[in-house]
Formats: sequence, structure tokens, C-alpha cells
Amino acid sequence: MRTDVTFPSAGLNLAGHLYTPDDGAVGPHPAIVVGHPGSGVKEQTAGLYALRLAEQGFVTLAFDAAHQGESEGEPRGLEDPAHRVEDIKAAVSYLITRDEVDADRVGVLGICASGGYALAATASDHRIKAVATVSAADIARQFRNGADGAQDPAVFQDMLAAASAARTAEARGEGVQTFPLFPDTAEQAHALGGRHGVEGWEYYCSDRAQHSRSAKAFTWSSIDRMACFDAFRFVQLIAPRPLLMIAGREAVTSWMSVEAFQNARAPKELHWIDGASHVDLYDKEPYVGLAVEKLTGFFRQTSGQAADPWISPTGE
Repeated sequence: MRTDVTFPSAGLNLAGHLYTPDDGAVGPHPAIVVGHPGSGVKEQTAGLYALRLAEQGFVTLAFDAAHQGESEGEPRGLEDPAHRVEDIKAAVSYLITRDEVDADRVGVLGICASGGYALAATASDHRIKAVATVSAADIARQFRNGADGAQDPAVFQDMLAAASAARTAEARGEGVQTFPLFPDTAEQAHALGGRHGVEGWEYYCSDRAQHSRSAKAFTWSSIDRMACFDAFRFVQLIAPRPLLMIAGREAVTSWMSVEAFQNARAPKELHWIDGASHVDLYDKEPYVGLAVEKLTGFFRQTSGQAADPWISPTGE
């Protein structure tokens, strides 16, 4: 069952979809916060994973980030890493107040950019008992280094210059300054970003999965907010809580999952899905089904390390 809900995050009301299992089970359920990719909304891949995991017996919450989707926040299209991390913590706070949720069994699933945000949130919030990612990306790394990690550093320096100019223009009363996230056509997307670029365009800009509320532009002020953010900086603080990272073998962004995984401490697992690209794991079968199967097993019992999947090996 899906219920429309709202909850506060740093003074703004966020819009969410709460999914509850129809399993007839008595008593509170384990719960999972599900974050959306950068520019996405709860009706897209976050909602798909939330629904599929609810079918497996979890209470799940997919929500729109502040300044995006149906959530409050001006200017629209602001991507603020600090607030995105706070949004996840606010979602945890909301879930633990629900009667149908076991407050001691709340986990987080982050997809794409929210994968990075999920790691940062979990590192500093002990209420999160387990964390998983799908196609994880640190959005700041992606802007600084490119999706494949090979971008010329001059590109980001040019973006920072444009962001500085935009702040000056806004201070002079010229209105919110934004830049487009996607080109006009699939051909242009392919020319700019190859397979990854065209798949992103197809997901967000075609009948495949486009949504009227997904962000098609970010504010220029998002760029300098990302500049010094590092989603993986304190990933080692997640342990001894369990970590699962799922990535597609064909994903150009998989280097970010590898980097985060290498810096994390056990218990941890990096799970590969053969044949899948980054965006394939948003909505395509059999890839989503394989990811959900792995996630279900992880959140039920992490790698056999404890009889209770939400208790760490140290008993915390």
C-alpha cells in the first residue's frame, strides 16, 4: 500500500511515498529509506525499488529531495549535498515515529547520487543500522572528474567560474541562474557522453521514464556547493554496521563504487551485476530483479554474520 506523506527537513517539508507491506505480519516491520538519483523524483527509480522491497516485507519511504520534485525549497533545482544528507536523516527520523516501523531496524538504500549521500548520512547517524547502494555516485566527484573519472580538470574550473558569475548576477537582481542537465536530443547526448550520456537522456527525457517534476536544470550555485563535498571521506565510520554496494559491470561510474568500497571497513560487500550499465539498474529487467533479490537478502541477514540482520558482529 502506498501513502502520500510529508515530513520536515531543516525547515522544509519534504514529500514522500510510504510503502507498507501487505503481508499480514503482526508487529512493527524493518524499514528502508530509499533515495533518488540526482535530478530524479520519488516516482521514478526510487519508487520502483521502494515498491519492490515493500513486497518483500519492508516498510519503505521514497521521497523528493529539498528544492526538487514536490518538496519545498527555493530556488528550484538546487542540488545541495549538505541538505541532501540531512534529508536522509530527516527521513529516518520520520520512519522511527511510525507505529508500523521497528525503530531499531531502519536501513538506507541510495541510488546513484543518493548512494553517495547515503554513505555520508550513515557514517554520522548511528540510527541507520545497515546501508546499501545501487549504481553509487558521489555527485561532486562526477562533476569534478566526469562520469568516467577522466575529465580534464579545466572543465570543472570553468564551471566554478560560471557559478561565481551566476552568484554575482543573482546579487544584482538578475534572477536565479541555472544550467541545463540534458541536451536536446539523444544524438547530442551520445556525442557528449557516449553510452552513459544517451542512457541518461533516454531515462529522463523520453517515454522510458521521464517525469514532469524531475529536474531538467540545476542552479549554478549547486556547483560551488558540490566543489568541496566528498561523500566517501568518512565511509570508514560506517563499520561495524554492514555495507552493500551493487554496481553494473558495464557501468562507466563503477570506479566510484570501487573507491568507496576500498576505503570502507568490514563488514562490506561489493556485488557486481553482469551486463548492466549504470542506468540499466534504474528500471531494466533482469537487472532490477537481481538487485532487489540481493538487497532483500542483505537487509534480512547480512552475509550470515548475525542471526539478526540488524545487529552488527559486535552486538551493537
